[in-house]
Amino acid sequence: MIALIQRVSRAAVCIDGEQVAAIDRGILALVAAVPEDDDARARRLAERVLGYRLFADADGRMNVSAAAGGHAVLAVPQFTLAADTRRGTRPGFSTACPPERAAGLFDVFAAALAAAHTPVATGVFGADMQVELVNDGPVTFWLAS
Repeated sequence: MIALIQRVSRAAVCIDGEQVAAIDRGILALVAAVPEDDDARARRLAERVLGYRLFADADGRMNVSAAAGGHAVLAVPQFTLAADTRRGTRPGFSTACPPERAAGLFDVFAAALAAAHTPVATGVFGADMQVELVNDGPVTFWLAS
């Protein structure tokens, strides 16, 4: 699985003009599945997101994870992260996990986050979402499991 994580001051997800999820300071994780992914990889990615040190410690170094710092996580499914962009000017999606399977993997990922940490909020798989965020830093990392 793939996650593009961003340290945010705040982030929110809206669907049809209605806010469905929001966090203050924390991590926005845009998440995609690829065909070889399974439940174990989804759980491992959740561990990595929670444990990745991108918040400042007392010395100003990125040395504190969301789990250690008690920061929120907003997980948003985004299959376009798995696109094949190696050629041309139009992405191909044969490298992404089929939607039916990807939805289940995203659910496993979100459940693993929620079982290990709070607060956790999520977007809605398959929905046309508007994601608002204030990237703090900016700090952005690409993680894979």
